[in-house]
Amino acid sequence: MADQQESESFVSFGEQGAQLTYGSYLRLPQLLDSQHLESDPPAHDELLFITIHQVYELWFKQLLHEAGAARDALTRGELWWAQHLLQRMTVIERVLVHQVDILETMTPQDFLEFRQRLAPASGFQSVQFRELEFLSGAKDESYVERFRGLTDAEQERLRARLAEPSLWDAFLDVLSAHDLACASDAEVLASLRLVAHDRSRYAPVWAVAEALLQHDELAANWRARHVTMVERMIGGKSGTGGSSGAGYLRSRLPLRYFPLLWDLRSEL
Repeated sequence: MADQQESESFVSFGEQGAQLTYGSYLRLPQLLDSQHLESDPPAHDELLFITIHQVYELWFKQLLHEAGAARDALTRGELWWAQHLLQRMTVIERVLVHQVDILETMTPQDFLEFRQRLAPASGFQSVQFRELEFLSGAKDESYVERFRGLTDAEQERLRARLAEPSLWDAFLDVLSAHDLACASDAEVLASLRLVAHDRSRYAPVWAVAEALLQHDELAANWRARHVTMVERMIGGKSGTGGSSGAGYLRSRLPLRYFPLLWDLRSEL
């Protein structure tokens, strides 16, 4: 009797139960129907271009998921969990950097076959990427004001990111919870020096600081890799969205999410 009940329970799931399959769980019909070429006749490499950028957006979604959870964990004092999530983010960010290698298998000539079809769309318009910057601490309210292509929902998302605490805000909560002064940049630097020189006492704080710095460094690596790829593809041409193309991207290279963590290096 028990064997019969176990058998009936087994067939109520998976393919035999016709309730959930690999394809239905992952929404594969919808996912695989999301790559629509604009070129006519179809340019061979446009599918690669669309796929790469859709994959980037999926990873951005995951990074936002992890960054938000890491921020909340820092504020709650769960440093071990925050560090784990930040380490996961850096693994994903390494994937983002290496994905550029795939895009560079497309030659400039192949890209030019469909590039004009992209206008005025541009990677500059990636709302999730801006959300990640805002959530990390690099908040830029002017982006919301000057970009006119945002939907109402996208504007609301970005304004929410501007208003909510960032990863850096949460790290300041960590310093405060460990009775480390953090009311000004000078106090933060002094506290960071103390943490750096007394790692046995402040090991969890130091580990989180290093994980944040790694996130910052890999974001910088991605920006540098991206601008080099753009220069290889279109040289000095303007971007499809009206930006200055590689010139604009190069202007973003000095961006730091956590500048005080970098300044600390000069004071050790």
